[in-house]
Amino acid sequence: MKVLKFGGTSVGSAENIRRVKEIVKSQSDDVIVVVSALGGITDKILNASKMAVLGTEYFNTEITGIRGRHEEVVESLFEGEKKEEVKDRVSKLLDELEKVIQGVSMIGELTPKTLDKIGGFGERLSSLIISEFIEGAQWVDSSRLIKTDSAFGKAQVDFHVTMPLIREKFNGFTGICVAPGFVSSNREGDYTTLGRGGSDYTAAIFAAALNASVLEIWTDVDGFMTADPRVISKAYVIKSLSYAEAMELSHFGAKVIYPPTILPVYKKGIPTWIKNTLRPEAEGTLITESRKNGKDLPIKGISSISNITLMTVQGLGMVGVTGISMRLFGALAKENINVILISQASSENSISVAIDTTKAELAEAAIRQEFEREIAVGKINKVEMESDLSIVAIVGENMKHSTGIAGKLFNTIGKNGINIIAIAQGASELNISWVVKNSDLRKTLNVVHESFFLSENVEVNVFLLGIGLVGGNLLNQIQHQQEKLLKEKHLKIKLVGVANSRKMLLNREGIDIEGFKDKLEHEGQHSSLHLYKQAVIDMNIFNSVFVDCTAATAAADLYADLLNANVSIVTANKVAASSEYENYLMLKKIAKRKGVKFLFETNVGAGLPIINTLNDLVNAGDKIQKIEAVLSGTLNFIFNTISADVPFSQTIKMAKEQGYSEPDPRIDLSGIDVMRKLLILVRESGYKIEKEDVAINKFVPDEFFAGSMDDFWAGIPQLDADFEARRKVLESQNKCWRFVAKYEDGRAEVGLQEITQGHPFFDLQGSNNLVMFTTERYHEFPMIIKGYGAGAAVTAAGVFADIIRVSNV
Repeated sequence: MKVLKFGGTSVGSAENIRRVKEIVKSQSDDVIVVVSALGGITDKILNASKMAVLGTEYFNTEITGIRGRHEEVVESLFEGEKKEEVKDRVSKLLDELEKVIQGVSMIGELTPKTLDKIGGFGERLSSLIISEFIEGAQWVDSSRLIKTDSAFGKAQVDFHVTMPLIREKFNGFTGICVAPGFVSSNREGDYTTLGRGGSDYTAAIFAAALNASVLEIWTDVDGFMTADPRVISKAYVIKSLSYAEAMELSHFGAKVIYPPTILPVYKKGIPTWIKNTLRPEAEGTLITESRKNGKDLPIKGISSISNITLMTVQGLGMVGVTGISMRLFGALAKENINVILISQASSENSISVAIDTTKAELAEAAIRQEFEREIAVGKINKVEMESDLSIVAIVGENMKHSTGIAGKLFNTIGKNGINIIAIAQGASELNISWVVKNSDLRKTLNVVHESFFLSENVEVNVFLLGIGLVGGNLLNQIQHQQEKLLKEKHLKIKLVGVANSRKMLLNREGIDIEGFKDKLEHEGQHSSLHLYKQAVIDMNIFNSVFVDCTAATAAADLYADLLNANVSIVTANKVAASSEYENYLMLKKIAKRKGVKFLFETNVGAGLPIINTLNDLVNAGDKIQKIEAVLSGTLNFIFNTISADVPFSQTIKMAKEQGYSEPDPRIDLSGIDVMRKLLILVRESGYKIEKEDVAINKFVPDEFFAGSMDDFWAGIPQLDADFEARRKVLESQNKCWRFVAKYEDGRAEVGLQEITQGHPFFDLQGSNNLVMFTTERYHEFPMIIKGYGAGAAVTAAGVFADIIRVSNV
């Protein structure tokens, strides 16, 4: 024998009831079908009752709606005499319901006993209709078989009486039987109910009493999910659960099955399926005895409860005093307040309990009354209520077989800037629960789900600032590499924000790089640096990285706030790393403290791995003794291109046209750009240095740096003859010019030098850069890093590499 239960959505319309009939008729076993009320009907019935007790006539409107809904279903399902017969029986039940509610209206009182009688009408109506619609089905009144005590509104089943009644009723039964869920009765025959969601419980009681081969709970989802699919788009169906895991997930917000349902079938070891009425072909979730699921999947699901208040009772006078917890929970129990989570310090100095926010004021009053004397004398100095909270729980029997689960969990949460307010874990290790702010719930669920269920793939959410040459190249490179990175590195780089100087476009589900400029222009919001920064922080997305492809000082001013919000920074902008030493150091410290990345590899050598290599040397204990470097691809291009046919002024224009120089090439010519790069290298080597400590030996007179760009372009040809004369002398001596940065013995300088043939700098071609590190380990033969050091494409490649470093793949 099988027991099948269909929920309110499953029987919510005539079309769905037809699906129910198909599912029932397809069974080869004898079947007991337990049904809920038509979707939403119980709420309407209870609402009508509340209106009636207030003396308002509005309850008639609800009654009319209830009647109309059932008549509409009967009209659609039946024809001819059958339709009139069913309609008549349904109408009699509805008349009875209306009389009871009118009685409530007349006396102005709604007792728990009356409410229990009213509350079960929906199931009585739906089961009547469905039993008539399924040919050959019998109807059985569950309320006459399931017996409870007389605690109306929260009745407890008397299994000693109930089980024999069910067995006697179904002794020798074959075929199909339809029964209402939720309803029961006491020994006197008065209606009681099994609590909201009690139709599941009804089905489980029938299954346990009759030793059914299986219990099937048919609902509107495919089964238990690894997380709430409304929050986690990548959540998927859990194929199997133990009874204990299903109970825990149901308790913590997974509205798939009514928690008490588990106990009767668990005691009898009856397998339970969760299936989707709308997609009967879906595999569903099977709940059975405990079974090991392998250490590679230590948890089965994540669940959460929102609208929680955490009440903390604290005081030195609690330490070592017996009975404090008993009195606290007793006071809450008197007010019928359910405690969802408990967290207590081992010092016994404080105890925190999580409760439903709607009960917060009542709970605080109860506790203050219970501990009035202790509060008055200072033994308890705090009764604190914190609202707008949520509880998140991970559930899995196999956690007790796997070390490091809690460490991985809280490390993942901490790196994403989520503050944990309270933690609870039982010795069984079946469940780890923690409390977070409501505003952090989505982010928490995402990071935990990715960490435990999608650990094969890592997702990095990119917020890009600046879509010029470097930013544009970066997006092209990401677009071309996305598929390969996902396949080979299990890394998904998702663009979730993009902004220029005027507009910003944000989408937590991802922005298609193809055609993003049009979307930004036509769908983007008005933006400023501050607005964009705040939007990034407010979106609160896990594994976020802010990518700065501008050269703006104001953009660098955003970094501290972003790092403090646990957003990693990848920047091609040199301003922050070359700013005042204290600011540079502060940003590094924030990143370290928050467990996020502050990466700026492209600040020195575009796509060359200079800073990363330097960090490896220093972190491995080597000491940098001397730095010699050609760090300006622009200046190297200029001095490699200058010739008798190409004058100095022309080489500057060529460098700008080919994208090697800064938008204002005077920054390159002044040596300021190289000074910033040397400053960064010296700092990353572990030395404190400011801009003022770097000597700049200029090769272009100061007057060319004053005035407008037009003035500069008009005047710079004046230097051509002098440079050509000096170049000829160098050529005759087999020498060349290189703009060199150098640091040694605490002295830092940049300037134009004459390089002899045979020196590593001499053969530098085009816009190549070269850095030589002389260290304690690389002393006789310095470490040399050489390659392209300018251009939007290689700079974008360096930024791309930093983004990948953020992911730690």
